[in-house]
Amino acid sequence: MTMLNDPSAKYRPFPQIDLPDRQWPTRTITAPPRWLSTDLRDGNQALIDPMGAEKKNRFFDLLVKVGLKEIEIGFPAAGGTEFDFISGLVRSGRIPDDTLVQVLTQSREDLIKTSFESLEGVHGAIVHLYNAVSPLWRQVVFGLEPAEIRKIAEDGAKVLRDQAARFPNTDWHFEYSPETFSTAELDFSIECCEAVMNILQPTPDHPIILNLPATVEAATPNIYADQIEYFIRNLPNRESAVISLHTHNDRGTGVAAAELGILAGADRVEGCLFGNGERTGNACLVTIALNMYTQGINPRLDFSDIDEVISTVEYCNQLPVPERHPYGGDLVFTAFSGSHQDAIKKGFAAQEQRNDQLWSIPYLPVDPADLGRTYEAVIRVNSQSGKGGFAWVIEQDQGLKLPKRMQADFSKHVQELADKLGRELQADDIWGVFQSVYRLTGEQQFQLVEYEETRAPDRSRIFAGKISVNGKEQSVSGRGNGLISAILAALDDSFGVKLDVSDYTEHAMAGGSDAKAAAYVECTASDGRTIWGVGIHNDVATASVRAILSAANSLAV
Repeated sequence: MTMLNDPSAKYRPFPQIDLPDRQWPTRTITAPPRWLSTDLRDGNQALIDPMGAEKKNRFFDLLVKVGLKEIEIGFPAAGGTEFDFISGLVRSGRIPDDTLVQVLTQSREDLIKTSFESLEGVHGAIVHLYNAVSPLWRQVVFGLEPAEIRKIAEDGAKVLRDQAARFPNTDWHFEYSPETFSTAELDFSIECCEAVMNILQPTPDHPIILNLPATVEAATPNIYADQIEYFIRNLPNRESAVISLHTHNDRGTGVAAAELGILAGADRVEGCLFGNGERTGNACLVTIALNMYTQGINPRLDFSDIDEVISTVEYCNQLPVPERHPYGGDLVFTAFSGSHQDAIKKGFAAQEQRNDQLWSIPYLPVDPADLGRTYEAVIRVNSQSGKGGFAWVIEQDQGLKLPKRMQADFSKHVQELADKLGRELQADDIWGVFQSVYRLTGEQQFQLVEYEETRAPDRSRIFAGKISVNGKEQSVSGRGNGLISAILAALDDSFGVKLDVSDYTEHAMAGGSDAKAAAYVECTASDGRTIWGVGIHNDVATASVRAILSAANSLAV
């Protein structure tokens, strides 16, 4: 084989669909579809080490808990392990009355019979019949003409009908897939589906499920939507069919194809919780459902504890959910970039001021709390982070709301540590820097021992107390217009420490009568330097005094 100079010459563009009056681009999704999980069948077939009974049972229970009402539980004719799991699940009594289990079978009489036998005793079930219909499969895989392919579908439908009659106490539902629909002629897919419908005689009250799979994703999602709309428009007896989608992710657009397929008129979506499946996977039900959630549509699936779902899926599949997987990944609600952090921080502040239920936060399309995530992990700090990120972590971890100019002062110290360590900084790292920079711990030249504040006859304030200076207590006093100016006077008179306060801020660190207060002072030293101090105490006045001493300690270094 010779190497082509331009390998793309081996390929041909997928043909457009002749649908000039397509309607799906003008529609919006207003309600969720019927959902079917294929995790226990399609997802299981894609695993290096398929799940055993314990894991499949655990996964089944998760799917029920999440709210799936249709669950494909296996391929009974694949072997004894599959058959035993399915029949055991039926006998266990763990299938809820409002849930339909589904099994898959090729259009072969012996395989169909085995499928029905595995479900003996079930209250209701879907038997899913399929055969491939596209030209490539007809010509290369089977070597059959279209009429012969259609006859395979018809013969399988007859066996479905006859086998269902043997178990009259079960509420049987039928599904037919013209497999490889995405690369087949649309009119031939319709012809095969119509032939199956003529045999099974579905009604609007008891419709057949016609599943139209993108077995191999071969074109952009709009092409798939055109295929779905064309099929629906031209299918006889459409009111007796549930149109189902089963998209794969070969081009990375399985979710988009499913969403556009819903716009094109589909009623049902098949997929796996996090998109596991053959090759690049199936459509991700978590992503599709939560995409709807962010548009104000209740998907009728419960992902309020996304971490529990992930934990179970990872255990059963032995595959990790990537850190950047939509909605579920560990880092999807996390911002490292300074500009992103600043926008998120301002968004939370604006939402708190707005005090309504509408979620509107920059960079966060969904409230992490709705998925069981905490806000602490929203902003994380590394060398790419800005002052907003550091300030957010301090606020979330310690309850300190740093003034904006103090954020800028503090950020350069955190940045130095991030550059030095070359890794993400944890909350303890940042708090350690804060305590060190503003002399809350460690070496402190001035430490408050005790004090009292009194009012002089001229209405001025008098500060009198004891301050430990390098470990030795010393009595001090000072007079000023208020407590802060009085302690500044005491520092100047007793130690020659000259500071002018240019800004002062205080706030409660939490609600309740026993909440601590935080005080921040921005000071100007005699040499023109800007010095910040912070004080924390149950009493706000004492917090203010400690803030001044914090600044004095920084000046003394």
